[in-house]
Amino acid sequence: MQSSSWADYPARRFGLRFWLVTLAALVGIAVTASLGRWQLSRAAEKESLQAAIDAQGRLPALDAQALLGAADPVALLHRPVHLRGLWLAERTVFLDNRQMRGQPGFYVLTPLALENSSTVVMVQRGWVQRNFVDRTALPRIPTPAGLVDIQGLVVPAPSRLYEFAGEDKGTIRQNLDLGAFAQETGLPLWQQSVQQTGDDGAGLLREWPVPKTGVEKHYGYAFQWFGLCALLTGLYVWFQFVRRPAVRRFPRHG
Repeated sequence: MQSSSWADYPARRFGLRFWLVTLAALVGIAVTASLGRWQLSRAAEKESLQAAIDAQGRLPALDAQALLGAADPVALLHRPVHLRGLWLAERTVFLDNRQMRGQPGFYVLTPLALENSSTVVMVQRGWVQRNFVDRTALPRIPTPAGLVDIQGLVVPAPSRLYEFAGEDKGTIRQNLDLGAFAQETGLPLWQQSVQQTGDDGAGLLREWPVPKTGVEKHYGYAFQWFGLCALLTGLYVWFQFVRRPAVRRFPRHG
């Protein structure tokens, strides 16, 4: 019979299976820790973006001259504005299936021809409840004929919803593309829109969603990845060391 000495113990204890499990655990721990750190970096980026959005909203309101004189309209997003012009009521558009206070209805958008300018700005005037009996019935929206002053924020066009194939035209629409609407109507539309705030007596609801970057989502993902990393580490230590079956020790033969 072949003798077995105590010197053979490490070879039996740390055999091929041990090293394969160790390698797999190290890879899993490294990957999950890396993903957790990446989510934290994304959260930091989103926090910086949210801070920039909040800072834009605290800046003084721009007038039409400053608005149109900006080299990059995108840089003005979320900036307050104070504009004066004429409503082009005949070009009013009702965006369907938009919600506010949990109720479906219309977003009402009307172009505003700026005073002393050939430029037209599309204004998101507010939300109104739809007629649930007759889906084609439009609510009556008071629209002054003379010069009006409005306050608001520079925003992109309303977010796109799913739409069926075909042209999205007419007074009631699912979505509104500013470039396509400019070509359709011939209006010299500005590249961004304005989300009206305050109360002008039109009876429209203006509880617009606050722009959020979703930083909480990234912190949640980071917590999940780091939790999985800790779980892998704990399972590896438990099964490879704490609960590992004891290796039988063979006596020395003289």
